[in-house]
Amino acid sequence: MKKPIRNLAVVAGTASAAFALAVSPASAVASTVWTVSPSPASITAVNSGNIVLSVNGIAMTCTKSNGSGSGQSTTGNPATVGTINSIAFGASGTPCTSVLGPVTAVPTTPWTIVAQDYTASTGVTKGYVGNVDATVTVGACVFRVTGKASSTYTNSTGALAVNSVSGELTVVSSSGCGSAVPVGAKPTFKGTYLFKVAGTTTIPTIVGSNP
Repeated sequence: MKKPIRNLAVVAGTASAAFALAVSPASAVASTVWTVSPSPASITAVNSGNIVLSVNGIAMTCTKSNGSGSGQSTTGNPATVGTINSIAFGASGTPCTSVLGPVTAVPTTPWTIVAQDYTASTGVTKGYVGNVDATVTVGACVFRVTGKASSTYTNSTGALAVNSVSGELTVVSSSGCGSAVPVGAKPTFKGTYLFKVAGTTTIPTIVGSNP
């Protein structure tokens, strides 16, 4: 009885290995083709609703924010489909605010718009805003935030919804903030921007496909 069982084990092992070899290439994640339309394009963005940076329960809210950058078709996954070359928080007469007082945020750009997943039925691309880097001043408190922020982009509305989760952004330096904003704190960044092709009412679109 031992020999047949041993032979059966060998056959089963050989079949499993063959199956693994057959399946592995097909299961590999294919590079994604990202089609941005138009491409290349100059993009402008303006906030829709409040933009909020929260640190240790302290909300820093901007009712005005805008930016500009570019979009382009590309391949890969993840893939950079856009670049934010400038972004402003607050406006003359409408500063960002917090319980600690007025807030000034000075970004270091470029930031990137990175695509990872596309759902054709909804026209929504999931990904993140990368290379986030900004120095924030609240009274005597000055701190720097770096990292990324999860986001989605919806073709029908041109809305880039930024909705970071704790751990994506980190306070890497802090001065005059005490325990309110310590180094190592994990802020969240949330808000929505509406994209248009510069100088037009055209909404840029992002479509992902697998070759």
